[in-house]
Amino acid sequence: MDARSRLSRALKNPILFCRHANRLYHRRLGLRSYNEDGIDPFAADWDNLLVLDACRYDMFERRADLPGRLRRVESRASTTVEFLRANVGGRDLRDTVYVTANPQLHQHRESIEAQFAAVVDVWRGDGWSDDHGTVLPETVTAAALRANEEHPDKRLVIHYMQPHYPFIGADTRFAGGDFTDTEASEENVWVQLLQGRLDADREGIWELYDANLDRALPHVEEAMEKLGGRTVVTADHGNMVGERAFPIPFREWGHPRGVYTPELVSVPWLVYEDGPRRKIRASTAGHGEESADDDVVAERLRDLGYAE
Repeated sequence: MDARSRLSRALKNPILFCRHANRLYHRRLGLRSYNEDGIDPFAADWDNLLVLDACRYDMFERRADLPGRLRRVESRASTTVEFLRANVGGRDLRDTVYVTANPQLHQHRESIEAQFAAVVDVWRGDGWSDDHGTVLPETVTAAALRANEEHPDKRLVIHYMQPHYPFIGADTRFAGGDFTDTEASEENVWVQLLQGRLDADREGIWELYDANLDRALPHVEEAMEKLGGRTVVTADHGNMVGERAFPIPFREWGHPRGVYTPELVSVPWLVYEDGPRRKIRASTAGHGEESADDDVVAERLRDLGYAE
């Protein structure tokens, strides 16, 4: 959906108009395309970068009990696509293998133009769980360990899908609901909450959101322990769960692009060191990513709560 279509849609809906106005504020009327106060995670010193999707700092601090030194940092983004464009767009990363459960890099590969040593799309084929409508965290960890064996001289980025929707960590009446909304422009479950069309309270949603992170953490810890070297656990962005937006103070849900409230850009940065560092070498040629069926990619994104 282009900018004109988004604006037209926002004008027809008061809440979406307020969100659009807040986006204009945070992006300085379009003068910046990402949160310039955020860190550049790819410039940091690590062998393994474990990225939790939509994991805010306060949530991680409260739920995670992983080894290492934890601090709060700011992300450059409030969505995955924004994170990728701000941090890897046009970048030479031939010393890095990207293992990902999120199809967004593939979906936007022509505009992002990142040059990795290899990209492992875990969401393809058997990596996708039809029962859950997502990629399970144990599947991502297994793919990461295989990638480490195949590329022992490369840095690894391991992008987990959790705690991002869909909810897989708890069995409640919300977890199996049909959140389909063909008019949504962000994750559908959050848009329904934003517009008051889903009968759920904040406490119930927090339980589901927390349970998704809890479901992933043991598999994140397994990766930390087995990969060795210097590992950083972070997130691409956070998520709002009914907090007041800014500057227009309506209750916001999800992670709308271009809005940089603390709930959306405050993310964890956990550093863990175990054993000798990896000797990193760049490949002589960048990775040419395989194409995927457009219908399959669109279906994966819908299952994950992204609108077309």
